[in-house]
Amino acid sequence: MSVPPGSIIVSDWHRCPDSKEFFSRILHKKRRRKFGLLEAPMMPPHMNVDIVRYKVFISGKTGVGKTALAARLAGLDLPKMHYETTGIETTVVFWPVRLKESGRVLFFRFELWDCGESAIRRFDHMLPSCKEQVDAILFLCSFTDRGSFDDLSNQISRITEASDRVVKLVVGTKFDLFMHTDVTESDVTHFQEVWGLPVFRVGGDVSAGLGEVAPILNALAENLWHQDCVAASSVSISTQAALRETDSEIIV
Repeated sequence: MSVPPGSIIVSDWHRCPDSKEFFSRILHKKRRRKFGLLEAPMMPPHMNVDIVRYKVFISGKTGVGKTALAARLAGLDLPKMHYETTGIETTVVFWPVRLKESGRVLFFRFELWDCGESAIRRFDHMLPSCKEQVDAILFLCSFTDRGSFDDLSNQISRITEASDRVVKLVVGTKFDLFMHTDVTESDVTHFQEVWGLPVFRVGGDVSAGLGEVAPILNALAENLWHQDCVAASSVSISTQAALRETDSEIIV
């Protein structure tokens, strides 16, 4: 189950005046900066901000828009024409958030991994490479391709296991082509009820604003931070239990 939006972070913080100084670090002339694998936003000395890093795998059938989604989340220009990714492509996205309880600001660094479906089928090492040390998976479908939506259940079951400590979100692409949609709102609602996963909708050209990508990036940040906090808490509890057992053995 995913974390309810806005329960851990300030969900509309990108619209707040006090966020401008932080978001200016990922903007240049009102457009998103492009960051390489070894690059990071330049921070002035007075901004004491921690960067937390996560690997995100984008999964989906050929043609649903995996590469286009990576470009959209990074604020880059969308590909002019469709081409299948021949190997693995990575895209770096930085996104600042403010935690609700403490008011602490964190910069999330998402490393998006995108791999073509035919490459995964041809080369056995591709999917394991994408899944290795992955923190979150975005499962994609297209609102204009019913087959991609029906395949979501198989996709989730094939790539993940119940025991995996991985954040899972679903993104429906090409939502702007609503006149040609093959997926109804009742279909989406039923899927969300069965799987307990939110379905985000994207489509159209990339705009200069942050509002269109904020729901997905905030959901990633919120669920990943929650996942880490739960893991840290369980480790702390296990350590305390081990210490208590050691103390009891000494007493005996």
